[in-house]
Amino acid sequence: MRGRLTRSIQSLPIKWKLMLGAALLIFLLFASYNFAQYLVLKQWMMKQEEDKIQVNMVQLQDYFQDKLAATSDFPIADSQLYIEKMSGKNQLVRILDKEGKPLVAVANHFVTNWVVPKSVVIPELYDTTTHKEDHILIYRSPLVAGSFVGTIELASNLETFDHFSDTLLWVMLIGGILAVFISVISGLAISRQFMRPIRALASTIRSVKEKGLSERVTDIQNGDELSSLAKLFNELMNQLEFSFLQQKQFVEDASHELRTPITIVEGHLSLLNRWGKSDPAVLDESLEASLQEVRRLKKLVQELLTLTKVEANLISDSITAIQLEPLIAETLKRFEVMHAEFEFIANTEAIRDVMLLMNPLHVEQMLMIILDNAVKYASLTKRIVIEGIRLKNEVQISVQDHGIGIPEADLPFVFDRFYRVDKARNREIAGTGLGLAIAKQLVLNYQGSLAISSVEGEGTRVQLTFPLHQIVDA
Repeated sequence: MRGRLTRSIQSLPIKWKLMLGAALLIFLLFASYNFAQYLVLKQWMMKQEEDKIQVNMVQLQDYFQDKLAATSDFPIADSQLYIEKMSGKNQLVRILDKEGKPLVAVANHFVTNWVVPKSVVIPELYDTTTHKEDHILIYRSPLVAGSFVGTIELASNLETFDHFSDTLLWVMLIGGILAVFISVISGLAISRQFMRPIRALASTIRSVKEKGLSERVTDIQNGDELSSLAKLFNELMNQLEFSFLQQKQFVEDASHELRTPITIVEGHLSLLNRWGKSDPAVLDESLEASLQEVRRLKKLVQELLTLTKVEANLISDSITAIQLEPLIAETLKRFEVMHAEFEFIANTEAIRDVMLLMNPLHVEQMLMIILDNAVKYASLTKRIVIEGIRLKNEVQISVQDHGIGIPEADLPFVFDRFYRVDKARNREIAGTGLGLAIAKQLVLNYQGSLAISSVEGEGTRVQLTFPLHQIVDA
């Protein structure tokens, strides 16, 4: 039974869980406070009744002491008038002799039979309940004055006290029920307000599932954690949408890049199949063109694999402290041999003593990608300047060419996969459009940055920046 109840509560919606939790918490707090308050008030009122009856006893003791001290044969019965004046409502005052026989009994809205006469030698105070459920507070004290020995009995019917206690208890119970009711209503209202952003988030997720990644959470401006969650969800959806668009663009571009060489190879193979078997000129031309396209396909596949590795941040274990300036000089030397018509100028004195904690192959790959682009897109001025700058918290390597430049509208997209500026015009320029994407990802893997600035018709400047924690001073 208990397990079934637990499972039922666990299966409730969060709104009802919040409401029940708030109601239960308020009920427990209210009940605990009211119960403690009730006990304290009841004890305090009982103490007041005890103090009151004790004060009356002291007054009677003083009265009889004075009377019996002045006249030893003072008749006790003559004290009835005084006792009637000082006794209160619902009270009994009785004077007993030594044997416990009543000499004077004054009752004010009190039945004398409720209290049985009893002589005492020491004072006693206690409360009791009669057979009719009447709550009686009884105080007995010995009376010794002159030659008289007896007992004074004071009894109070606590009917008013009990009635007030019962009324107070009912008021607290009713107040507790009202508090629970109000807490239920308030908890329901608070839970609805609390659940509104969550419902909006759930609705958006369903919309994303049904309509696509363009849906976003709206109308949540609370400024609280749920608002931050909605904002984070929207940012995540923006990234996902951008990633899917990039993936779609990647598939389209890759299909385009692969389709061209495959179509060329297919065309030449068809040509060979029809006429090339008996025509050596056609055979040589088709084989050369096919091999060229196959090499292009091979390079494309290799660069795709490289890009996949660097995007997965699969940095090899061969990271070591490398001296940057000799590595730049060696890379430039290789390019000078391959491109003798270019002038390569190195201004790397500022970073002569700088070392980087990196894989030297990655550094060489970044530089070769940037230098290769500078060579490919050169104009009449075949001069390329490489400069190294040592800053306080970072090191920078910049490559400046004087080529055809990049239009301003194309600059934000040059790091996208397969993106090539003016593809129709540059069809004859070798390349896959993956080089800069690979270079940027390599730089990012080492917590660096890659920036490009260009003026169309004047040249392009590419700047590599690495932070201080990647730098080791020789």
